[in-house]
Amino acid sequence: MEAARCVTFGQYLRPHFYLLLLIFLRNGPHTVEGVWPLPQTFTSSIERSPLSPEAFYFEYGSQSAAQQGCSVLDAAFTRYFPLIFPDYTGEVAERLLLDLKAPLAKVPVTTTIPSQWGLIHYLTRFYCIPDNLSVSARQASLNAETVWGALRGLETFSQLVYQDDFGAHFYHYFVNKTEIVDFPRFQFRGILLDTSRHYLPVKTILQTLDAMAYSKFNVFHWHIVDDPSFPYQSRTYPDLSSKGAFHPMTHIYTQSDVRRVISHARLWGIRVLPEFDSPGHTASWGKGQSDLLTPCYRGSSLSGTFGPVNPVLPSTYQFMARLFKEVSSVFPDSHIHLGGDEVNFSCWSSNPDIRAFMKKMGFGVDFTKLEAFYMENIVNITSALNKTAIVWQDVFDYHELIPKDTVLHIWKGTPASYQAELSRMTKAGMKVLLAAPWYINHISYGQDWHQYYNVQPLDFPGTEEQKKLVIGGEVCMWGEYVDATNLTPRLWPRASAAAERLWSDEKQTSSADKAFPRFQDLRCKLVRRGIRAEPLYVGHCKHEYQGV
Repeated sequence: MEAARCVTFGQYLRPHFYLLLLIFLRNGPHTVEGVWPLPQTFTSSIERSPLSPEAFYFEYGSQSAAQQGCSVLDAAFTRYFPLIFPDYTGEVAERLLLDLKAPLAKVPVTTTIPSQWGLIHYLTRFYCIPDNLSVSARQASLNAETVWGALRGLETFSQLVYQDDFGAHFYHYFVNKTEIVDFPRFQFRGILLDTSRHYLPVKTILQTLDAMAYSKFNVFHWHIVDDPSFPYQSRTYPDLSSKGAFHPMTHIYTQSDVRRVISHARLWGIRVLPEFDSPGHTASWGKGQSDLLTPCYRGSSLSGTFGPVNPVLPSTYQFMARLFKEVSSVFPDSHIHLGGDEVNFSCWSSNPDIRAFMKKMGFGVDFTKLEAFYMENIVNITSALNKTAIVWQDVFDYHELIPKDTVLHIWKGTPASYQAELSRMTKAGMKVLLAAPWYINHISYGQDWHQYYNVQPLDFPGTEEQKKLVIGGEVCMWGEYVDATNLTPRLWPRASAAAERLWSDEKQTSSADKAFPRFQDLRCKLVRRGIRAEPLYVGHCKHEYQGV
């Protein structure tokens, strides 16, 4: 991965950034609805100052550890300018020289940690309290411990800028006097995209990453392969995609494509977490790798169908070791998702070789023990590659012996059942992610975002130490009925309801009705930024979507 003069993080960091705007009083109302997700501390007044795109710029603070040449912030300064000034064409206005001392001219950005670039770690909280904060008139100041905190602060600043309703006014961009102290409530704030049931073009994935950053999501969970297709192009096993993808040329992700996604995500402060789910959900794998899947029997004869990965053959683990060695080099993240969910035992139980192995191992007829045997071997393979495993909750439910640092992922159940699961997992000392209440591929008529907004992730029986083991949550967009034609409006802005729940203080964001004006404002910001976000209810945006 590209080096840059930025930061590394092998430990927990103090979780704050400051964004202070102190500006001379100007006439005019406070017309910005607010920020989404809501900051931890947010104080604003009707005092406002104009911004002139001809005069405005970001700069590195003189004491900042990150300086020019830090690729993450260099790119962000360029990227956020048109987001803050969406109508600016680059033409110099005639009245530019009339009052250059009045506008807010610059935002110094200061980070406090010097070191070489390292991987983004979602167990790291990204923000800090600066030791010294200097704020002068007509000037904003953004201070963060790392470049990742600075990125989130830039997003916050971009949402504070609003436009005058009267286009004739020269300075039609404004920002109000504001003071913010902010940090995320949870470290892991993810979006899952399923690219097996329908192929999603790289362009669509990149646009999703952009929209994720606008709501401060920080993990892209790439459920890249599954039963229907195997679009990941492996160099070690090229037949997996050439025979398992919907089309071997047009519906695949080359390793160049993967690098492009990872590079784009990095500039937004987003991790890319790959998932290669097994032993179930692997029908497409068997098309390009013979003897990997279990042959199913009907009575004493082969049925001609195949079930989950065959867990009794040494060749299975040799294949997995080689595949995951490649995957680990292509996806540099410290974690890898290994799946482990929804294994249908009927094929295993029909196969005489499987039954003989079960008897030999003393498993009897308990096929959960066979799945445990398989998953323990796969986790050991990825552990040897210095990858920490994330697995679906089934792995824990089957009492599998997995390392204590394995992250458990809850995907099923009613609130009562996933709350009980949270309690059991954290009591066992395991880190947990919650996805069950945020399956937003399910849709219903009306404002269903309320149900995602009203989730209380820590509302389960347990000690404070247990609740610290819930490291975050994830919005899942499964692909049975979703492709590039409808992904964006189905995902946005509904996913952003979960984003606020995972970022903001729960007590300050307990009312969906009170949040609605800000949410409506966010939806219009997404639309103006080119994100085809669906309406929340009756109404309009000042700047309607221009892509139709």
